[in-house]
Amino acid sequence: MWLEEMDEHTLAAMPYVFDLWALPHQCAPVGEWRAWVILGGRGAGKTRAGAEWVRSEVEGAEPFGTGRACRVALVGETYDQVRDVMIHGDSGILACSPPDRCPEWRAGERRLVWPNGATAQAFSASDPEALRGPQFDAAWVDELAKWRRAQDAWDMLQFALRLGTAPRVCVTTTPRNVPLLKQLLQSPSTVTTHAPTEANRANLASSFLAEVRARYAGSRLARQELDGVMLADVDGALWTSAMLEQLQRRDRPPLDRIVVAVDPSVSAHKGSDACGIIVAGAQTQGPISEWRAYVLADHTVQGLGPAGWARAAIAARDAYRADRLVAEVNQGGALVGSVLRQVDPLVPFTPVHASTGKAARAEPVAALYEQGRVHHAPGLQELEEQMCLMTAQGYRGDGSPDRVDALVWALHALIIGPAEQHRCPKIRRL
Repeated sequence: MWLEEMDEHTLAAMPYVFDLWALPHQCAPVGEWRAWVILGGRGAGKTRAGAEWVRSEVEGAEPFGTGRACRVALVGETYDQVRDVMIHGDSGILACSPPDRCPEWRAGERRLVWPNGATAQAFSASDPEALRGPQFDAAWVDELAKWRRAQDAWDMLQFALRLGTAPRVCVTTTPRNVPLLKQLLQSPSTVTTHAPTEANRANLASSFLAEVRARYAGSRLARQELDGVMLADVDGALWTSAMLEQLQRRDRPPLDRIVVAVDPSVSAHKGSDACGIIVAGAQTQGPISEWRAYVLADHTVQGLGPAGWARAAIAARDAYRADRLVAEVNQGGALVGSVLRQVDPLVPFTPVHASTGKAARAEPVAALYEQGRVHHAPGLQELEEQMCLMTAQGYRGDGSPDRVDALVWALHALIIGPAEQHRCPKIRRL
């Protein structure tokens, strides 16, 4: 944006600035807006766009001209991601700042300080309360759709954006079908930019583009991760994003039972299926029709061997003081219980066997959701994405729906199984 002002040495250090900023989709929008959302595929240049936007906001201040921002919030999923991606990354603020305008990173303060006095402070979306108190006239938010405490962090940021005449926020994210992002895109004060991966092809390895397109062409994953498109629900899905959004609850009542359900993985390499680990609880007082379940957490792990996922499952049980572990044993057999008891010899464990297909097991669980009898805690995006890809004909996503499998086992253990026992008690022989 300041090419005409840069000397030869600065331009040589930024060899791809011409290609990247010649692209129309990465020019900041004009007019009045509160939020600029850049939905981009992997490698589309989202980070560079956010970094350049921050520069445009702060570098105009004296002595460089007439800037509009002097206090900026930088918010990522974690502090480490803010530091390593937004600030120090190859496309971060420091990498694309010319020497005479390069800010100083003060690690102890988690703050960038520009020569003209402007500052940018780093925040983690996992700690929304840290945004209570400070105030800003601009903010750059990265990968909003990944945040586990997205709504809380976003709300606190909105209260902090109160300086200047028109405080603004730039959001750079891969699109995911999560409630907060959908609400933001529907706001009349939001402007949106779409950036497919190919838009930045000049700065990407040609082998990368060829490989990912060949491997994922035509898939929903390619539409989201490469085309930067927000995906709608699958036709015939047992769950919809609208349903799950309505059933989300921040608070829950005291629960009568809590279980940790496990869908074990059979291999332990980087590309293997994950081991689904879901924590859920239930109120089971009164008539069966009044029983309610609450999905509390997703502790799914990937790439770990049996001892690794067993430790993760036991840790989840301890964290939520669960009454019991439930695990599918179709593939692991007695090994599943043996591995769990190697970690904790006294763990209460119930093995379950799948006698029907995944979709058939999921349908009665989906019926509980339709009745409004299951609620979700915030931060279960990855589980909910899998749920919205499960149909009566099977799973429409890539790989195995490990999180959904664990969820189904949890709700069978909490609601469906006990309800069937209440309705059909065993006859006692005298």
